[in-house]
Amino acid sequence: MNYFSGHGAGRRSAFYFKAQEIRQLSRRISEYLIPDLSGLSENGSENKYIYYTGDIIRHTESLLSNISKAEDESIEESKMKYVSSVNSLTDRLYKNCENLEKVNSNGRDFLRILRHELNKFRKLHRVWKLSL
Repeated sequence: MNYFSGHGAGRRSAFYFKAQEIRQLSRRISEYLIPDLSGLSENGSENKYIYYTGDIIRHTESLLSNISKAEDESIEESKMKYVSSVNSLTDRLYKNCENLEKVNSNGRDFLRILRHELNKFRKLHRVWKLSL
């Protein structure tokens, strides 16, 4: 049995489990950054980067959903639509990490780790896509 192949509902690929790891990492980073970003500035405005913390969580949830759908889908065209969505979400996640690295927080170092994991994920994505 192929290490990356979909196995039907209930059984997931190593690629799916890597996405779960990325989700956990994203949540922890977001939880770490929120206190640094939640305060208002002296002029009363909120930090524009706070929304990126929610975006990285939302995008990782969508990653998992799209991976599941691709692995469960039997129609090739629909399957490739989900595969494409996974690629787009990964790109957005990476870009959000780059944006969050601009904030004044010790959490920036953790974002580099997440970006490194996303690069590994992209490599797995190529293999996973071919195995579907």
